[in-house]
Amino acid sequence: MQAKYKPLFEGIELLSGIALKNRIVMAPMTNFSSNPDGTVSDDEVKYYIRRSNGVGMVITACTYVTANGKGFHGEFAAHTDEMIPSLNRLASAIKEKGAKAVLQIFHAGRLAIPELVPGGEIVGASNIPAEGEGKPVPRALNEEEIQSIVKDFGETTRRAIEAGFDGVEIHGANGYLLQQFFSPHSNTREDKWGGSLEKRLAFPLAVVEEVQKTVKEHATAPFLVGYRFSPEEPETPGITMAETLHLVDALADKNLDYLHVSLMDFWSAARRGTEDTRPRIEIIKERAAGKVPVIGVGSIYTADDAAKAMESGIPMIGLGRELIIDPDWVEKVEQGREDDIVTKIDKNAQGELVIPDPLWNAIVNTPGWFPGAE
Repeated sequence: MQAKYKPLFEGIELLSGIALKNRIVMAPMTNFSSNPDGTVSDDEVKYYIRRSNGVGMVITACTYVTANGKGFHGEFAAHTDEMIPSLNRLASAIKEKGAKAVLQIFHAGRLAIPELVPGGEIVGASNIPAEGEGKPVPRALNEEEIQSIVKDFGETTRRAIEAGFDGVEIHGANGYLLQQFFSPHSNTREDKWGGSLEKRLAFPLAVVEEVQKTVKEHATAPFLVGYRFSPEEPETPGITMAETLHLVDALADKNLDYLHVSLMDFWSAARRGTEDTRPRIEIIKERAAGKVPVIGVGSIYTADDAAKAMESGIPMIGLGRELIIDPDWVEKVEQGREDDIVTKIDKNAQGELVIPDPLWNAIVNTPGWFPGAE
């Protein structure tokens, strides 16, 4: 292995006591491949096994904490205790390959799919639809429902503990319910859950506190809690970089194991809300420094891309599409075979890549999503 890649393979111990063997994380990627009853499918388990050998930690695709939070066809469930055996099967498969297994938990809010939720009723922070033609108008959650969903995040965390996961990642990114409460676009409430910036922070922080309380009550071994967020929104009004830094400050004070920044491009610059021209990831990392480590992600395809990302001072990097394209990415770098890394999807290699049909169809039919799939 070349010296410039060695920082990728240094171990790191997180605040909870969870120790990762290296700094490379499999980022969460929806695969649309679970069984109709919400259990994890055989193909899904095989897909994760194929990618869990080299990385220090695998963060699963998101799973919904309440029945009305389902955001995708083929999404696995974690909202009832009946799902614990299914969750255990996934956690065990990942851990047997040497990676820590982290369950990403979420509620889709106004981005839920009507035909997948009870009564077809979509809920959100306010009755503001997502931008785009034909988007459903959500019903604003009431106080009792908000408190119930907060508890549901805790209950799903308990299930993750019982199922043998090493941690949970709270999904507050990509426009889902936690982000909907934080966003001035989707949250126009005038109660304690909306209005000022501080009030828009109330729901995400309540979820963090409930999850951490559950860990304290139920975990008998180290169990991590991470939080994923999107740094900005394109909408007006929408989350700006300045508001994101307030979110980072609030989360950094919560003794989390990590913050995970959701980006398509690791080096992307801020759109608005700051005069700082540095990449967003550097601004965020600096703001969180000394309090909570940050995972950076986004179009890191080659070993040199990863080495450059680590040189920015980021403690961990996430690989998403890259591990779908080349499941052996980590081992190749470790063995000095970084020139063998595949950076474009091979349209003839579905079987070798162990990609389930629903995910494969999404890849090859979505231009621009994956290099080589155009």
